[in-house]
Amino acid sequence: MLHVVRAKSLLTGLRPPPPSAWPKPIAPRRRWNGYFLYLPDGVLTASHLYTLDRLRALPGGLLAICATPGVEQVPEDLLRRADAVCWKGLSGYDFSAYALALAAVAERAPGADLFLLNDSVLGPFGDVEALLERSSWDLTGFTASAAFENHVQSYAFLIRNVNPAMVRALRTVVSTRYAFNYYQNVVNWQETRLARVAARSMSVGALWYSDGRNVHDPSLQSATDLVASGLPFLKRSLLGRYAGFQDRDRLEAILKAAGHPL
Repeated sequence: MLHVVRAKSLLTGLRPPPPSAWPKPIAPRRRWNGYFLYLPDGVLTASHLYTLDRLRALPGGLLAICATPGVEQVPEDLLRRADAVCWKGLSGYDFSAYALALAAVAERAPGADLFLLNDSVLGPFGDVEALLERSSWDLTGFTASAAFENHVQSYAFLIRNVNPAMVRALRTVVSTRYAFNYYQNVVNWQETRLARVAARSMSVGALWYSDGRNVHDPSLQSATDLVASGLPFLKRSLLGRYAGFQDRDRLEAILKAAGHPL
C-alpha cells in the first residue's frame, strides 16, 4: 500500500522547483548552520529572531533560506544577521530549501558539515552543540519514527562532509530540479524516504527513536518529555493546530525557562 501511495505522490504531485537567488552567497567554511524561514508577508517574528540568535552563537556560518513572494521582500534584518542568504519562492516546502542549501555547500564549501532546520520548530534550547558533537553518523536526525518506515523527522538534522557525490546520492529525495507543493506528498516521497536513501551511501541515525507501536510522531506526542530528556526543539504547531497533544502550561513553562518570546 505504501508503494501505491508514494507512486501517486510522485505521479500527481511533482512540480518544477521554486525560483531562487542568492543575495548573500555561501563561502568556504568548515560548518554551516542553515535555517529555512517561511515568510509569506516578508516579516520576521520574535520567534524567528530567537532562533537566528541561537544559531548565530553556534560554531560556523549562519545560512538563512528565506521563502517570500519575491526576492525584494527578503528582510533587511535577515541580510544583516546571516552570513549567507538564499531566497526562494513560496512553493516547495522545506525540502526545496534544503536542496538549495546542500547544493550550494557542496559547490562552494565542499567537505563542510551542514546543520539544517526549519521554522516549524521553536528553539534550539539547551546545549544543541553538545548533541551534535555526540553524533557519530554522517546524517543525524534528532527524532526518528518507524511510522511508514524507519525515518528521520526532517524538522532538523545534521549532515557531515557535504560534497557533490553526496548531493548526487540524495537526488531522488532532495533535489533542486523538482519540488512538491502539497505537504503529504513531501512526507510520502521525501521525509519518510530520506534516511533509507541516505543509508545506501552513508551512516544514518537519530538521537531519539520511536518504534511506532505507541507513538506515531514523537515530536508531537512525546514533545515535553523529549525536551526534558534533552531534545532542543518544540514543534510550533503544539501551540496551535496540534495543541491537544500536550499540556499548554507545561509548554509555556518550557518556553519561559528558555527565554523564548512565545
